[in-house]
Amino acid sequence: MNVIRPLPDVPGIEHRYVDTARMRFHVAQAGSGLPVLLLHGWPQHWWSWRKVLPLLANDHLVICPDLRGAGWSDAPKEGYRTENLVDDVLALLDTLGLPQVLVVGHDVGGRIGFHLSLRAPERVSALVTLNAMHPYWRARSLAGQAWRFWWTPLVETTLVGRWVLRRIPAVTRMVFRLGHSRGVLSPAEIAEYVASVREPARARAGERLMHEFAYREIVPTLLGRNRSRRLTVPTLMLHGTRNAARTARSLRGYEPYADELHIQMIDGAGQWLPEQCPDTVAYAVREFGRRLESTAAGRMA
Repeated sequence: MNVIRPLPDVPGIEHRYVDTARMRFHVAQAGSGLPVLLLHGWPQHWWSWRKVLPLLANDHLVICPDLRGAGWSDAPKEGYRTENLVDDVLALLDTLGLPQVLVVGHDVGGRIGFHLSLRAPERVSALVTLNAMHPYWRARSLAGQAWRFWWTPLVETTLVGRWVLRRIPAVTRMVFRLGHSRGVLSPAEIAEYVASVREPARARAGERLMHEFAYREIVPTLLGRNRSRRLTVPTLMLHGTRNAARTARSLRGYEPYADELHIQMIDGAGQWLPEQCPDTVAYAVREFGRRLESTAAGRMA
């Protein structure tokens, strides 16, 4: 892995490395009980859940892996399409002996959660996404906000992206100010993520992750690739009202394709929900899980 940076210290969190059939994961975990899988976004790693993880660990086994190319997990040269990342997560669940989990995903982690739920719904008891778009979006719903992603060619262009992430840390710092999120993370907190993505293998991984989505996944999604796959997993989407890249109106379009999908807007919140409002996130996850358990128990009675 060639990672020499020390792990950030979070009291009560256990760290271990898990070798799967696909790659070696770094996993942070805490608690016991029904398992919850936390999937981080980009350009972050497990530490983005540091405020949420202890709150859920009161009554859950909380498992927080670094995804491929992030944090302290392996960073291979290839394998960064969403479907590859779903394969990674399934391999991790198999190795850990977890037949089913409640999945919580932020940003890219939310996208992985959606596709995991479409591919292997029997492995996901429920899905909660944070500032992540459902897989049924259309061009007309997002076109008005497309200009906000002007910066993505800086990191998604082959060879250029890895150079920018390594050599121009101001670009990564800028990403954390987007979505009306200025001041949510301190300079020291942002510096942790900047240092991570500046590592050569992780700069390359960030480039490939962004490149695969931009050049291999956006157009097929716009053409309706996912509309033949129904979302049967109960899902809650959490979105900050100050995340200007996605408005409440732009989140529509899932209705014909999802059995049970709810949207909750968090007033005053921006892009980085796990760090800006961890109590709200933990409460929403816990209550959504409890409601589903109560509904299932009522059906069996």
